[in-house]
Amino acid sequence: MRHALLCAASASLLLTASPGLAQQPSPGPDASMAAQSTDQPRASRMARRPGPDEPEAGKSESVPNSDARAARASAAKLLDADIATAPIQETRKVTHHSATIGGKTIAYTATAGTLTIRDDDGKPTASMFYVAYTAGDSRDRHRPVTFFYNGGPGSSTLWLHMGSLAPVRVRTDSPQATHNAPYDLGPNNESLLDKSDLVFIDAIGAGFSRPLGETKLAAFWGTDPDIDAFARGIERYMTLYERWNSPKFIFGESYGTTRSAGLAYRLQEDGAQLNGVILLSSILNYGRRDPGFDQELINYIPSYAAVAVYHHRSATQPTDMDAYLKEVREWARGPYAVALAKGQDLPADEKQKVAEQMSAYTGLPVKFLIDADLRIDLRRFLKEELRDQRRTLGRYDARFTGMDVDAAGEGTDYDPSDTGITGAFVSSFHDYLTHDLGYETNLTYRPTYYSNALQWSFTHKAPNARGPYGNTNQADVAQDLSAAMRENPHLLVYSLNGLYDMATPFFGTEYDLGHMQLDPSLHGNLRFAYYPSGHMVYLNPDALKSMKADLARFYDEAAPQR
Repeated sequence: MRHALLCAASASLLLTASPGLAQQPSPGPDASMAAQSTDQPRASRMARRPGPDEPEAGKSESVPNSDARAARASAAKLLDADIATAPIQETRKVTHHSATIGGKTIAYTATAGTLTIRDDDGKPTASMFYVAYTAGDSRDRHRPVTFFYNGGPGSSTLWLHMGSLAPVRVRTDSPQATHNAPYDLGPNNESLLDKSDLVFIDAIGAGFSRPLGETKLAAFWGTDPDIDAFARGIERYMTLYERWNSPKFIFGESYGTTRSAGLAYRLQEDGAQLNGVILLSSILNYGRRDPGFDQELINYIPSYAAVAVYHHRSATQPTDMDAYLKEVREWARGPYAVALAKGQDLPADEKQKVAEQMSAYTGLPVKFLIDADLRIDLRRFLKEELRDQRRTLGRYDARFTGMDVDAAGEGTDYDPSDTGITGAFVSSFHDYLTHDLGYETNLTYRPTYYSNALQWSFTHKAPNARGPYGNTNQADVAQDLSAAMRENPHLLVYSLNGLYDMATPFFGTEYDLGHMQLDPSLHGNLRFAYYPSGHMVYLNPDALKSMKADLARFYDEAAPQR
């Protein structure tokens, strides 16, 4: 989660060193690589630090006894070696496990470690943390490998890692707030490990991934630099583990789908042609969110209708949800879109008629809709839908309800679908990392990372752009995915959507993917699936089971056994 995209609020690789390679500390973003070499053992580095009764380097050895306290205080000053930083030398911790998936027992290796990515001149610029699960030989060139990541921007990948398709999964009380510790972390029968090796990667700045040396986080804090970093990280993994000839997939959630669309094209340009792209809870064009445009208002109507049915606020409670939402889609892109397009020239009687139908679909009062000029943004919907019950709705998952301090406000005080699961995910991850994976580091794991000093750049250069005219200030990466599909007509794309996802409404995803101007011969390469859940589809165990079954068929088609 924490798919920054989304709320403004949602990376990893490895090495061929011997299994016994120690995890060594090394310089980080504020330390000079020349001043500290990770080739030097820690004990040797620490030897440079004066002891309690020793003078500091460059100081006179004549220290009066009366100044012993001052000498000890000086010796206790922090040195660069005392600061927890990401390693320049790649590290890994390997453990062995087994899982039962679909009734079959699978032995697998879990590898937690780091991958060093370098710029074009070979300079180390970042350390990316990952956890990989490989069944059988980790260098099996014929076995698919899938790279997972959440979004944000600024999110780690612990949400996908701990909740979705890894061989272990935390169980929550969703759509209720999850109970307190101890949490329920156990085997995941719906893991995708039976179909593919799995690599969960943290974006730079999140999780344990950090810039290296003199490189600052700002160098990665944007749509295009982020795509570049992930391309280098994934290619590094494939090089270390000899997986260039394996069937390759990428799986992004939330802003991770923005990354995936651009990454699919970038990897293809680098010769790392993909078999499949899986998009979970997507946004591919940020431009449609700019103020003054009506498309995002239209995109939300089917999601509002689905939520109204879930909470029994709809004028009619349909028995066939698919047919009902098809009807709502047609109304949203038809009469509703026409009414919004007329703006202030919309006649009063027509506005009344549109408001009445909109009320029937959404459960919102007619007068409220008219007073809002038929323009209901998400903030108002989440507060208004259950106002008479003094409850609010979750943004990531509108099945969740919350309680504000009062019922009179314009917007919600918090997102219950966020607060309701965060403790379970974060605590379970730390426990799992220590006790099951045995990974040790002095770094602090960042589930999310945001800073007032950093502003994410959504500037993006489209494929085949010439000069400044190909740049967009609000990333539209659907163009990249379109180019990748046209250049590689074998590429399959699977869009997975939660009906109650208010962060990335499914109708908006359909709009983005429906405007890639694909040739009719490629239409069959793009598929959609829908589940009775929210942004994190896997929070609903029944939806997770259906999603795994859908993905199993997808992998069989995209990477048939040869």
